[in-house]
Amino acid sequence: MALTTEQIAAKTEELKAFIAEHKDTPGALMPIMQHAQESFGYLSLENQILIADSLGIPVTEVYGVATFYSQFSLVPKGDNIISVCQGTACYVKGGAQVLAKVEEMLNITSNETTEDGVFTIQDTRCLGCCGLAPVMTINEDVYGKVTPDMIPGILAKYR
Repeated sequence: MALTTEQIAAKTEELKAFIAEHKDTPGALMPIMQHAQESFGYLSLENQILIADSLGIPVTEVYGVATFYSQFSLVPKGDNIISVCQGTACYVKGGAQVLAKVEEMLNITSNETTEDGVFTIQDTRCLGCCGLAPVMTINEDVYGKVTPDMIPGILAKYR
């Protein structure tokens, strides 16, 4: 769910306080970026600039770290993160068809978020559950031996 203007302002003030408390600590950039990501759900350009200006470093350095580490996102993610495994075992057992059905139902593709902010599909190569192939996760919930026909019922649980 999108943050209100008031929530953004409050979180920004809290981020500024966190930065002030940690900016003189060696290696502060990563913890500050992690804090911003946790607070806002992603690293907006505005927050990257705030972090850079507060630490006296170029915004390109913040951006470089954000794009190097997969834990950071530069775009908002949905409330529910869907991963459909496309590793070998899952792919052979129909993972591509499962992914296609999820994309069709949500009208988005992998690495996109629905307009209402409810779902994000993440590109996933292996979830480590090959015996349950094809596998899909939504947040921490694991679904095994998934077929395209199961997708409407699974997604309905999260609406």
